[in-house]
Amino acid sequence: MLLAVDHGNYAVKTPFFSFVSGLSEHTVRPPLSDELLEYDGRFWTLSGKRISYMRDKTQDDRFFILTLFAIAKELVRTGSASPLAQVDLAVGLPPEHYGVLKDRFAEYFHRKGPIRFAYCDHPYMIALNRVMVFPQAYAAIVPNSDLVVKTKRMFIVDIGGYTTDVLLLRYGKPDQQFCRSLENGIITMNNEIVRKVNSLHDLLIDDEHISSVLNGEETILKSEVQKTITSATHLHANSILNQLRELQIDLRSNPCVFIGGGSLLLRPYIENSPLVSKAQFIDSTAANALGYQVLANIALSKGQ
Repeated sequence: MLLAVDHGNYAVKTPFFSFVSGLSEHTVRPPLSDELLEYDGRFWTLSGKRISYMRDKTQDDRFFILTLFAIAKELVRTGSASPLAQVDLAVGLPPEHYGVLKDRFAEYFHRKGPIRFAYCDHPYMIALNRVMVFPQAYAAIVPNSDLVVKTKRMFIVDIGGYTTDVLLLRYGKPDQQFCRSLENGIITMNNEIVRKVNSLHDLLIDDEHISSVLNGEETILKSEVQKTITSATHLHANSILNQLRELQIDLRSNPCVFIGGGSLLLRPYIENSPLVSKAQFIDSTAANALGYQVLANIALSKGQ
């Protein structure tokens, strides 16, 4: 069974599920929990409070536990009843971190013997056979290769939770000499918005308030607070585009494809910016996970 998981700093995604990259650990079984995972004598629940940014996600077990949640959700979805599920895992890393962290990230998921855990009171046992690691951004464009294969030069811009990953493609192939990961994703923006709203309006808000405003959802926030949020978002979108220009990436003279949940959140500001001439957007927030799945299937078919 092949499972693809995108370990975002803001959210964990599979081709079918997305949930905040947040966990609560419990030494005893917590009451009133409808989605509980038990592993190695400890209890875990998902949380709306995301884990603080970690460049190297192998520092502790939290992203491993989040992966177990993702695997469990997929096992439930497929109705797997095997006493020992054989799992091949496809994951990814930002392009600039890929070479340094690839082997460490793959090794992080391997545990001695079968992995036993319980999810929603149902016992599971899995064997993680292969762990395949692919570069983010490039993976996301693979299922949509028709957008780039005939283009001499195109930038892929992946605005994620903490990083904005930029990759140059030439006729659909990554240029290994040009990839950047900038620490100016949506988490950075949200932290600044929370600070501004608190300073200007003496009001405490969180990520959910911000996303509700930017997605046009119903909110009780006053209009002046909403204006502060949208104005700060506009500034952040322009900041990303200006930082790209500092890296000699001029999106007025180069076509680009924007991917990632952050890109979709900032889409109205990017599309209306004079700093961008021709931009396309991949609508799925699971684009990287879908790409890992495609690349893993190719690798498995070649016996790699």
